[in-house]
Amino acid sequence: MACLSCRLVDSRDIVELQLKQLDCELLIRKKEALAPPPSPAPIMMAPSHYPQHAPPIAAAPPPAPASASAPAPAAAPVPAAAPAAKPAKSSLPALKCPMAGTFYRSPGPGEPPFVKVGDKVKKGQVLCIVEAMKLMNEIEADQTGTIIDVLAEDGKPVSIDTPLFVIQP
Repeated sequence: MACLSCRLVDSRDIVELQLKQLDCELLIRKKEALAPPPSPAPIMMAPSHYPQHAPPIAAAPPPAPASASAPAPAAAPVPAAAPAAKPAKSSLPALKCPMAGTFYRSPGPGEPPFVKVGDKVKKGQVLCIVEAMKLMNEIEADQTGTIIDVLAEDGKPVSIDTPLFVIQP
């Protein structure tokens, strides 16, 4: 029995399928091209590597229309989202995340982290995992040195170029 996505592709009059691996790009075209539907609110799924610790982030409800009798509220400050990573304590450049996904410090739940502050690492040594699209991507040290700071929080989302570690050569 074919997987669900394979059956959907087979049953939909697909005339073109393009897949780029490094940029993670997928393009599927049907015979009758329709205008793309409006994009839905992003849905966060529980990572397969770890149990979900927080409820999924829901889209903000649409603002209520202001009534004519009530004055419009002044521009209230919007609370800023929690930063994905702590600012670097060091002037050294940080090792940055090469992709968007979920940051994990250990190979599995309940296991010790790959590295911790004070550990000596070698270039190419695995420092963490970033789960992207249900794939576990090992992030390796870009240089030999000592871990002086872990900037990302375990189990939290990271994006491209999010600082992860500070390594002192």
